[in-house]
This record gives sequence, structure tokens and C-alpha cells, in this order.
Amino acid sequence: MTSPAHLPPNTTISLANAEDVKALAAMRAAIAQDMTERFGEGAWSAVPSKVTVMKQMRASRVFVARRESKVVGTVRLAAAKPLAFDSSVFTPVNHALYVLGLAVAPQMRNQGLGRLLMDTAKEAASSSGVDALWLDAYDHAAGAGPFYAKCGFRDAGSQPYIVGGDVQTDRVMVCELRATLPDTDHPPLPTA
Repeated sequence: MTSPAHLPPNTTISLANAEDVKALAAMRAAIAQDMTERFGEGAWSAVPSKVTVMKQMRASRVFVARRESKVVGTVRLAAAKPLAFDSSVFTPVNHALYVLGLAVAPQMRNQGLGRLLMDTAKEAASSSGVDALWLDAYDHAAGAGPFYAKCGFRDAGSQPYIVGGDVQTDRVMVCELRATLPDTDHPPLPTA
């Protein structure tokens, strides 16, 4: 994963395991509370249960950052399912992954940990033959679009959605990992 020389002292990044479920749920609850205090109620206010975290771990590759032994950050990579959303705004590729749930504990923000988690996700995806990473970010002050742009993602469009009768918009972003386009003579391989 990420070279220890680039990590803050006493910090590691590795794949999550079943023993991390409780700590991941607690960290994400603290982040939801912090975000709600800073930006008001929104989609970022949702607190995942331990069951939700376990389901996410089964459905994706979950990386965790630990400071000493405490979980202080996370990011997930999941199969990009083009039928689940409008994927036409993304660069066509044979194999893409979706970045989900990048989160850094409030006390660890602005120390480069989010960038290191993204670098870890990009390294893992690239070494697995993935052509691009896709993500969406709230088009709101609480959204991380500017951060993702600094990590090499570019805007590819926007996606409206409805939350409780309120129309929201996500910035849809992409990071090409390889300079390849799909073979147009053959259909793309399934990503699931």
C-alpha cells in the first residue's frame, strides 16, 4: 500500500477486516456529527449502523487508516455499475471502480491523510488493471469536489437526485488511471 515514509507518524493504511466494523461505524458517526454541526442537516448527517458497515465491507474493498491502533480514516472501492446511474458522462473504459465513503476523523483533518487514502485507492485500482476511478461529490459546501480535483479527478458532469422531496446535485468526477479507451469491436467486460 502507501509507503510508510509518506504517512504521518504512527499511521498505517491497510485493508479493513471484520474487527474494524465497530471502529468504522463509530468514526463515521463522529464525522456525521461534525459535518452536521458545520453545515447543518444533510445527506452527510446519516450515521451508518454496524450492519451497514459489514455490508459495505462485503460489497467493496475497504481501506482503513490507523493512527497507532485507532481507525482514523477510510475509503472504499466498489465495482462501477453503469446501469445504476447515468454513466454516459464518464470516459468510456473497459474497467472502472467507484470511490465511495472517503472519510477522515475530524481530529486528523488537514494532515494529508485524505490524500494518502486516495493515493492508496488509486494504487490498488491501477495495480488491479482498472482504467479509471469514478465518484460523485455533493455540490455543496460540505462536498469534497475541490479536494478530489487536487487528487487528480476532473468534473465529468452532474447528477440530480431527490432527498425527502428536496432536489440535490452531485458533482460527477473521474480520474483516468490508464490512457486506454475500450475496444469498440468488442463489448466492455462486466464490472460486477
